[in-house]
Amino acid sequence: MLLKRLEPFLSRKRAAILEACIIGVVSGLAAVFLKQGVEWLTLQRSSLALPLGLALPLWLALPLIGLLGGWLSGGLVERLAPEAAGSGIPQVKAALGFAPMALNLRVALVKLASTMLALGSGLSLGRQGPTVQIGAALAAQLSRWVPTSPEYRRQLISAGAAAGLAAGFNAPISGILFVVEELLQDFSGLTLGSAILASFIGAVVSRLLGGQGLNLVIDAPSVGLSVRDLPFLIVLGVLAGFLGAGFSRGIFASLKFFRRFKLGLAQRVGLAGLITGVVGIFLPIAAADNTGLQEFLVTGAASWQLIAIAFISKFLLTLLAYGSGAAGGIFAPSLVLGSALGCLVSFVAQATYSGFGAWAPPADLASTTTYALTGMGAFFSAVTGVPITAIVIVFEMTASFNLVLPLMIGSGIAYLIADRVANGSIYSRLLVWQGIHLEPVPQANNPWANLKAADLMQRRVETLSSQISLPEVVQAFSRSHHRGFPVLDSGRLVGIVTQTDLSEVAASSSEGNPKLADVMTPNPVSVGPEASLTHVLYLLNRLKISRLPVVEGTKLVGIITRADIIRAESDQVSGQLIEPGPQAQPSYVVYQRRAPAIGQGRLLLPLSDPKTAPLLLKIGGAIAKDKHYELECVHIIQVPRSIPPAEAAVNLKYSEPLEQLATAYAQRNGLPLHFQVRAAHEVGRTLLEVIKERHIDLVLAGWHRQPTTPGRIMGVVVDTLIRQAPCPVIVVRPGQDLQFDRWLIPTAGGPNSQAALQLLPGLVSLGEATDVRLCCVTKRASDQLQIHEEQLLVELATPLRSLRCSVKCLVVQQEEIAGAIVKLAQQYQSDAILVGASREGLLSQVLKGNIPLEIADKTNATVVLVRQSASSESSESAASQKSFQHLH
Repeated sequence: MLLKRLEPFLSRKRAAILEACIIGVVSGLAAVFLKQGVEWLTLQRSSLALPLGLALPLWLALPLIGLLGGWLSGGLVERLAPEAAGSGIPQVKAALGFAPMALNLRVALVKLASTMLALGSGLSLGRQGPTVQIGAALAAQLSRWVPTSPEYRRQLISAGAAAGLAAGFNAPISGILFVVEELLQDFSGLTLGSAILASFIGAVVSRLLGGQGLNLVIDAPSVGLSVRDLPFLIVLGVLAGFLGAGFSRGIFASLKFFRRFKLGLAQRVGLAGLITGVVGIFLPIAAADNTGLQEFLVTGAASWQLIAIAFISKFLLTLLAYGSGAAGGIFAPSLVLGSALGCLVSFVAQATYSGFGAWAPPADLASTTTYALTGMGAFFSAVTGVPITAIVIVFEMTASFNLVLPLMIGSGIAYLIADRVANGSIYSRLLVWQGIHLEPVPQANNPWANLKAADLMQRRVETLSSQISLPEVVQAFSRSHHRGFPVLDSGRLVGIVTQTDLSEVAASSSEGNPKLADVMTPNPVSVGPEASLTHVLYLLNRLKISRLPVVEGTKLVGIITRADIIRAESDQVSGQLIEPGPQAQPSYVVYQRRAPAIGQGRLLLPLSDPKTAPLLLKIGGAIAKDKHYELECVHIIQVPRSIPPAEAAVNLKYSEPLEQLATAYAQRNGLPLHFQVRAAHEVGRTLLEVIKERHIDLVLAGWHRQPTTPGRIMGVVVDTLIRQAPCPVIVVRPGQDLQFDRWLIPTAGGPNSQAALQLLPGLVSLGEATDVRLCCVTKRASDQLQIHEEQLLVELATPLRSLRCSVKCLVVQQEEIAGAIVKLAQQYQSDAILVGASREGLLSQVLKGNIPLEIADKTNATVVLVRQSASSESSESAASQKSFQHLH
């Protein structure tokens, strides 16, 4: 795409100007095409000739044309784009409110064709509402061709909607105001600027190619206002308010009426066209198009009887057409109804001041034209709920400043009454009718709204040189937990390589000795440090990628992965539930016992139940003994938040048995034991306090099946430790048989698996004739990858040969990793499964599925999950980076 190629040379503001110009031109052309198409079809219908040229009598032509045109219009929408039904403005409002609503080229084309057929067949609807959806849909399609953020896409859609309305009415200011007043209700300077530019360009294109549209040529002397008119203008505003509210309610009554019949959209719209054609036979004024009828009414040349018939018939036929689901809007019908109402009030004013014909009316009394135009704005304001747009749209159609004051009086009163009676915007209520409830726009104080790429990215990035060989690339992947690397050439970002790229190369069996530059993905998508979080998420999801380089020019300054976003979410949530009432206070040490600090580190054991404590002591003691750690046992007693922990009365009847168990185990195994009891409001927060105060090196916690707390994965306490503990965390899910003779260790060779293997010397001491099986599950059946995995397992198993256990390695090829591990555990009757995982791996079940948790949920063996610390990951990454630089 040309815009995509020009994007590097355009600033954000320049790109917005260019795109607004394109949107304005395209929307204007679409509005002109729709106008010309409707006029041509209306002319054919008026001359009673079908497209084949077959002349038909009046009594048959109008109903038949209405039935056929309505059936074709409804069938087109029903089969190709159901989103194109109705006026289209509720759909645009839903899309701008981030609701799932399709807006694309298909919707625009279907809306264009179906509206021409519906209006051309005589249905009493307008084309200005559809032009709003057409302009918005074309702008949305442009945002698809040039991938951008949701906020910027919203900006383009609003510009397209403004351009569509401006082109439909030849009223650029009204297009802008309608978007601001009804659709967006919040906007930035750039959004407003884009809407203004697109709106004016759309109006210019429409005026140059499509004529005056609904614009009215009014002589200035015919429009005036005197004090005598004020009471009747107030009456006009009141009548417009109540009748406009009734019109809005009538739309929903019509929708309910058609819903009772089990008819498809084509049948409903065809039926509405048939009824409209029948009415048009007996009431020719009802079959007139909106433009001609409006001009006829504004002049005031018709009798009050004819105008009343026009008002009633137009009122009912518009409700009938809109309730059927036909493609068409209510803007133009509202203006026509308002002009008819204004004419009727004008006749009443003239009759009142002339004594019902007894004498001539005052010379300074406003003309029928003034009342008709005021009624247009008042009724439009009452129906749509946008009084400012109503005032400006009539002003732009007439270009008469003398109308501003009566328009303000009539529109203001009508809006206040209609809003009181009908309760809110008709477009919002139409969305609710469709089951779409728009959420409020996120506030500026939302911390996520201000996050930038620089806040999320990893600044220490492992990179590869574009000139290294494929075996060196494979070795780099085997030594790192990352699944993709940025590729540099002389310090510039030139590409990115993933495990998928290597798999494709292995499957193609390429000859020679290719370099990394031959297999990498060149010119990767990247973002700048100031890119918003929503833009980053949009690119990750739209392009289906897992990482985004962050660059300043061509210099790589960081990288963002899905794991980084999960980590940010974890830090934001912080594992704490916001509860009403007093905030949690720091814990209070009720009792503590200290042993000599002679160990090389400390292992924290939270104990809460004498039934589960022996297993945790057994596992934790074995690890502490192997690593020469001290045992730090803590029992936390929760107290109500209304009572400070230091003032709460606590019962130590559960603490004493736990201390006795811990003391007995420590004495049998010669381990230094520290024991403390704390009163606290929150267990997770208290454990973090202990970790910090006591300089804990390792935490071992128990976990029992699925939590009952919504939003939690392993429970409040364990989730808090996994998210926030600065040291490694071990989570144990006890199995049915608490034996530890047969261990299954799935591994991918990364730092998480290595951290788990470092605990194995202590864990194998729990069994007698211990059997250890290292397994690697791969999804692809590449011989080269299988050989690499086997070599990896051999490397990992070599240090374990010195242990008093049997170590075996196996590689399994299967798509579903968790299922394969569960089957292996059943096949080899494993007593325990040791799994290494990062914090994001344990907590990312929403984004990618959670393999460790799936394993724990589907097996009866004891599952030991190891989450290493962030500092360990950084050191591993640094070590890997040094090894890569050595390869270069």
